[in-house]
Amino acid sequence: MDQLVSRLLLYGDLGEEAILSKLAALFQAWKGSSMPRQTLVRGIYHQVKGLLDLATEYGFDENLWQNYLTFLLMTNENSFSLITERVGAQDGSVNHFARNDFRVFRALFHYDFSAVEGDLNLDCFTTLSHYKAIAKHGRRYNQNVSEKVRDLSRRLAAAPDDETFFRLVTEHYRQYGVGMLGLNKAFRIQSGPEGIGFIPIYNTDKVMLRDLVGYESQKAQLRHNTEAFLAGRSANNALLYGDAGTGKSSSVKALINEYYDQGLRMIEIYKHQFRDLSAVIAKVKNRNYRFIIFIDDLSFEENEVEYKFLKAVIEGGVETKPDNILLYATSNRRNLIRETWKDRADMEHENDVHHSDTLEEKLSLSARFGVRINYSIPNRTQFQEMVRTLAQRQGLTVPAEVLLAEANKWELRHGGVSGRTAQQFINYMGGASAPAFAGSGNQMEKRESPSPGEASI
Repeated sequence: MDQLVSRLLLYGDLGEEAILSKLAALFQAWKGSSMPRQTLVRGIYHQVKGLLDLATEYGFDENLWQNYLTFLLMTNENSFSLITERVGAQDGSVNHFARNDFRVFRALFHYDFSAVEGDLNLDCFTTLSHYKAIAKHGRRYNQNVSEKVRDLSRRLAAAPDDETFFRLVTEHYRQYGVGMLGLNKAFRIQSGPEGIGFIPIYNTDKVMLRDLVGYESQKAQLRHNTEAFLAGRSANNALLYGDAGTGKSSSVKALINEYYDQGLRMIEIYKHQFRDLSAVIAKVKNRNYRFIIFIDDLSFEENEVEYKFLKAVIEGGVETKPDNILLYATSNRRNLIRETWKDRADMEHENDVHHSDTLEEKLSLSARFGVRINYSIPNRTQFQEMVRTLAQRQGLTVPAEVLLAEANKWELRHGGVSGRTAQQFINYMGGASAPAFAGSGNQMEKRESPSPGEASI
């Protein structure tokens, strides 16, 4: 193994702490008898544990060794993988070195561990190669990454020759990209001594736009703008504003489920991170993805000045915002920055000679979102239609008059009519502890549970 790993060139920068690097060093020590056997076994077990931990995090199964090697190929950002992400496999001298590296990986895929296992009385690699993972809930591991790793791993293992192996890897780069940006749909950012880092969001809501009841014109506007963006046509930053609980955030989050396979990714940031926006854009502007920078529940109090960082990034800075980035924000305020009646009364601002300019500066932030979509609370008829539709999706069998009567009682106690209130009412109705309805003589029944994320508002 050590001789194979030492031949890697483009993919040789694995890091000293990588499992493959550590195992290669341990196998070299085993062949040279330069390490006590007990220490050698303990070192191998330590790396096997690391592989098991990685497999648990990403839901690997069947052949953990091949899954791990596939994961390395998917996530190693180098000159070849990054250019292939952007333009696909092209003729060039770099392909010679890539083919050599893939030949090494193909040999590692089918590496024979029997000699080291027999000599050290181990069976760990045999077990890893025929692994049966414990079933676990999809929210407890990165299911999206798991599915892609295992699928590509099976196809690489079955590749009959080096050229097929090369084609499978480069096709994956072109379709999904490379690194964690390629494998995941959404990210948060984290500042550290080495700059900005992206933290994958594993358990994204699986809601689709069709799951959101009502607001058809609003969803159509959002689709139109997003699809233009993905097609490389002119598109605008978008502000979804309006009443609480109307589905603004869910509409934006649904986009990554609708368009992930078309290269859409989402980066969620918070108000206190606006200073890092320029650094975030710098890290993603040359990647072959379309990024929505998502700001949820955006608003500013009168004394907060973070909005100036946001204004500079959206428009007005020296550097033009890259074509592969848009900002989508949600807010309960159309103008984003809190206004008071004092803002409307010039006499209250004796120390501000140019008060109208100050007011205009406050209002100009929302004007920098070219698409502004209003989500208002539904009327009574629309609310009842939401309740009926969600109840049907949930599989609830309750007489319509009873269902709507209970929904009316619920919304009076829980903040009024909205999509969120309708969903919370249906969640309550679907609970195992939901009581019989007083005076109706009808017990609530439930046929089946919806899939995760279904009918979220």
